[in-house]
Order: sequence, then structure tokens, then C-alpha cells
Amino acid sequence: MQHSAGLFISFEGIDGAGKSTHIEAVAQAFEAQGRSVTRTREPGGTPLAETLRQLVLNDPMDALTESLLVFAARRDHIKRVIAPALAQGRVVLCDRFTDATFAYQGAGRGFNLAVLQTLEQWVQGSDDGTEALLQPRLTIWFHLPPSVAAARLAGARVPDKFESQPLAFFEAVAGGYAARCAQEPQRFARIRADQNPQAVRDEVMAALQANGFLSKVPS
Repeated sequence: MQHSAGLFISFEGIDGAGKSTHIEAVAQAFEAQGRSVTRTREPGGTPLAETLRQLVLNDPMDALTESLLVFAARRDHIKRVIAPALAQGRVVLCDRFTDATFAYQGAGRGFNLAVLQTLEQWVQGSDDGTEALLQPRLTIWFHLPPSVAAARLAGARVPDKFESQPLAFFEAVAGGYAARCAQEPQRFARIRADQNPQAVRDEVMAALQANGFLSKVPS
């Protein structure tokens, strides 16, 4: 799916990395430069996808069922929100996208990566197979040691079934993100998320400027 009129940016990282904190600042930076912005998330972004999100985050199921629900939610999200927004020339800022599936279901849960790749082709490709996969132009990856993320999450809220996983799970998930970054380094901006919030924000804005998406780093 090619949607050259708009700009698609995803934000990735393990639970506790702090990515959600910076999405609003990015949105404000684009709006300050006259761009229309759509903020969204995965799983979620549509009524159907939000319903599926609750199942994925809270109900016990095997990794294949989990993956199918995530990609079903993604398909509805793309068709109803992401693709129309990009066609209108909007900036789409998405809290997680397919990299999260490869990190959590693939690396974390140990599910078959080849099956995930097939689902990725089906869900993010055009119906006739003639266009490239829909992928973010830039993925901002908040890289954080899993032990630091766990400390940040401790006592923050009632954890969902992923947040309550042991440290080894998040170490595997972090490895999954690193593998995706190694496969497509030109798409990823690796952010050192163990810094203070202002330093993290400065790195995010610098990455957007370096890729030509913002004309200047907002003050």
C-alpha cells in the first residue's frame, strides 16, 4: 500500500520505555508547522480493534490466536483510519505497529516468524498484490534496558498480561526489536530511553529533523 501524500511514523519500545509520553510532543511539533495529525495506537484505533485489544491484553490464548487477533485489528485499523488519513495528506503517529508483533508475539512468545511475515504480507499489502507493503516511513524505537523498564512499571498500575511477564520475556522482546532494526536500519531511529525526559525528547526531534520531516527542532 503506497500512500505518498501523507507521512506515517510509528513509535516502538517495550512496556515502560516511555514512548507514549513523547507522542504528544511530536504531534504538537507537526501541528506547529501546519500539518494535520492523526494520533492512534495498536492494537486499537477503531471500535473493532479496541475490542480485540482488550482480548489480546487480558484473555489467555495461544500465540497463534494472539497473532491472528492482532493482525485482524491491524487490518481494520489500516482500512478505516491509517490509509484514509495518509490519503488525505495527514501525519499519522501510531503508538506501535507491526514491529511490536514481531517483538512480542515473535520474539517474546516464540511464535513462528515465517507465519508472522505471511500475515504481514496479507494485511499490509494491497488487495491485488501490486503495491508495496504499508510500513512507517520512520519508526522511533525507544531502546531501554528491560530491568529499567521493569522498575518504571512497578506499582504504576494494574498490569495487563504482557506487563506482568518476567524479565526474561522483556529481554526477548527487546531482542526482537533489535532484530527488526537490523533488518531495516534505514527505517529506524534508535532513541536512548534511559535518559532524562528532555534529553529523550531532544533525540526524538533530532531524528525527525535528520529525516527531513521537521524543518527545525522545536524549542
